[in-house]
Amino acid sequence: MTDAKDERRPAGELEASVMAALWAAGAPQTPGQVQLTLGADLARTTVTTILTRLHDKGMVERRRQGRGYAYIPLQDAHGLTARRMHSELNRDTDRERVLARFVAQLSADDERTLRDLLESDDYR
Repeated sequence: MTDAKDERRPAGELEASVMAALWAAGAPQTPGQVQLTLGADLARTTVTTILTRLHDKGMVERRRQGRGYAYIPLQDAHGLTARRMHSELNRDTDRERVLARFVAQLSADDERTLRDLLESDDYR
């Protein structure tokens, strides 16, 4: 039975919590292990559903372990943030305008960092 508390949490928050638990573990985790890490207020079925969604989105890999699966993240937190940024950029047909507004809202330090990255051979 799903707890009412599970149903009120936004899916993105649950996904972020599950990903944080997987990153912290540093090894493949079963839904039960993730549930223990996150605390008793989440049902194991809820954790399994979130892990399945993350797998369907290509964010985690799953490996057979007994009758179920163990899950491991395919990217670190920085890679996931970059992927989300690309996803948002791809939603708009006017990429130039989106990028221009993004850059216009950067702090001076972030703008300097972006310029340095664009001029660096390390990121090409």
